Amino acid sequence: MPTWIWFIILPVVGIVLGWIIRWLYARFQLSASEQKAERVKQDAIREAEAQKKEILLNAKDELIRERNQQERENRERRAEIQRYEARLNKKEELLEERAAQFEKSEKELADQKNAMVKREEFLSKQEEMYRTELEKISGLSAQEAKDLIIKNLENEARHDAQALINKIEQEAQLTAEKKAKDILITTIQRIAPETTSDITVTTVSLPSDEMKGRIIGREGRNIRTLETLTGVDIIIDDTPEAVVISCFDPVRKEIAKEALERLISDGRIHPARIEEIVQKVTHEVQNKIYEEGEKALFDLGIHNMNTEGIRALGRLYFRTSYGQNVLTHSKEVAMAASMIAAEIGADRELAKRAAILHDIGKGAENDSDQNHAEVGAEMARKMGENAAVINAIAAHHNDVEATSLEAIIVQIADAISASRPGARKETIDNYVKRLENLEAIAEGFNGVEKAYAIQAGRELRILVNNEKVPDGEVKELARSIAKQIETDLRYPGRIRLTMIRETRIIEYAR
Repeated sequence: MPTWIWFIILPVVGIVLGWIIRWLYARFQLSASEQKAERVKQDAIREAEAQKKEILLNAKDELIRERNQQERENRERRAEIQRYEARLNKKEELLEERAAQFEKSEKELADQKNAMVKREEFLSKQEEMYRTELEKISGLSAQEAKDLIIKNLENEARHDAQALINKIEQEAQLTAEKKAKDILITTIQRIAPETTSDITVTTVSLPSDEMKGRIIGREGRNIRTLETLTGVDIIIDDTPEAVVISCFDPVRKEIAKEALERLISDGRIHPARIEEIVQKVTHEVQNKIYEEGEKALFDLGIHNMNTEGIRALGRLYFRTSYGQNVLTHSKEVAMAASMIAAEIGADRELAKRAAILHDIGKGAENDSDQNHAEVGAEMARKMGENAAVINAIAAHHNDVEATSLEAIIVQIADAISASRPGARKETIDNYVKRLENLEAIAEGFNGVEKAYAIQAGRELRILVNNEKVPDGEVKELARSIAKQIETDLRYPGRIRLTMIRETRIIEYAR
């Protein structure tokens, strides 16, 4: 066979053999993979079965536990129901016993009532017999005798009642005074704010008398500009190195004082500069007003106050009453009211809020013919304050009736702040007039011979005519005079009335 044929046959045979070998190898590999997959499948099935059995066992255990727990709870509920049933049965037995006792008592009461009715009829017949006999013996009819007895009993009852009233009042006064003293002393001792004093004029010091001419300016233009912008009166007289500012509005007076001091310090005094300084000082004073109002509320722990209310409070910083700074007085009253409310169990926050606002009407910017209590109540109403706070403001001088305990506490705290020594100043004319009015009121009552106001008007000693006023009526006379004083006069603190009644018998041995 030729060689070239072998070159053709051998490659063909090699290719065929290679394909056969490849086919056999692939077949072998497929068979091995299928066997492996089958083994994995069987393992997964066996594992799933095992997990299934485990899950079933766990579920059975859980079910058994739940069933046991439910049985225990059922047993406990049955036991509790049995206890309730036993208790109810016992209560039913008690109710039945009580019902039986009630029926028995009702029957006894009915029998007693019948006996009482019969007894009453018998006594009525005897009373009629005795009345007839007494009328024959005494010569008085039943009505006349009754009137005589009633009159005697009335006199005795009045005497005994007055004696009992005096005893009760003395006991109540001892107890009330002790408690009131404890509360008031505790309150007064715990508050000690400064009492500042202010007047309607203020003095500004000058470096030299030459400054007076610069303040007046050419043809008085500087002083006119300053007075027009600030609304005050500037008095330049012969007082050396001093200028007096006069104004009833303390805020405007403060603005004028501060502006004038700055102008003097700066040295440039002319209308344009005056206007600039006055505007700047006015802005600063307005800010100070708001800051003082905020500071007062912060010191007292009062929140949620209307902006207008804060400004009205701040304006009190520049106002005085009888020489007493009104904002300091309001803070003092608020602290006293809070302490008194805490002592007697009233609403501390309500009393404190009403007390700090009680004189807010004095800080109103608008002029009104109403008194400051009415103006303050109207301002509080516009600010959205509580009705109890509005009533306390309106009633703190007894212009309206107080409708809450806190309103009365505000009145007491106001009196404490106003009446303590050094708090207020009073002119000699007002002082003398108040003493004269006190004595005149007492002497206007029948039976009063003379009255003397002593202790700066805190005590009134009254001499009573012993022939016109018996002992039993002295107490009533004192009460009437006290009520008349409360109605007609306004005064700080309280006034003590001392009634003096004596019998003097004069005889001569010759």
